[in-house]
Amino acid sequence: MADTFGTRGNDMALLLVRVSVGGLMIFHGIDKLRHGLGGIEGMLAAKGLPEFMAYGVPVGEILAPLLVLTGVFGRIGGLIMAFNMLMAIWLANGGDIFSLGEQGGLKIELPLLYLCGALAVFFAGSGRYSLRRGDGRWD
Repeated sequence: MADTFGTRGNDMALLLVRVSVGGLMIFHGIDKLRHGLGGIEGMLAAKGLPEFMAYGVPVGEILAPLLVLTGVFGRIGGLIMAFNMLMAIWLANGGDIFSLGEQGGLKIELPLLYLCGALAVFFAGSGRYSLRRGDGRWD
């Protein structure tokens, strides 16, 4: 069966992934800026990691999503977001990876969706509907 939407459909799908993953992640970053990074510093300390690593959260939850949203260095933004989500899963949900939530589904399904969306942007790129139209190697 032929692809009836062609590359426009693929580019539109990439735009939808970028807007949903990047746009929604920014709200998590804004919340952390408003309420501080104390909780994350505590989780890092509990794992024996230096607390200053918490300052990477604004990079992973504000800067990287902006890159993904705009499509400028979108692949790099996706990779940073994916690393951020791996750390979040490990720090906040490490014991719940295979646990079911109260309404069904995995307890980690939201961070897992962000992780998979960020990886999709990393592997597929930003597409044509971006500020640089996907022309750069890292877009």
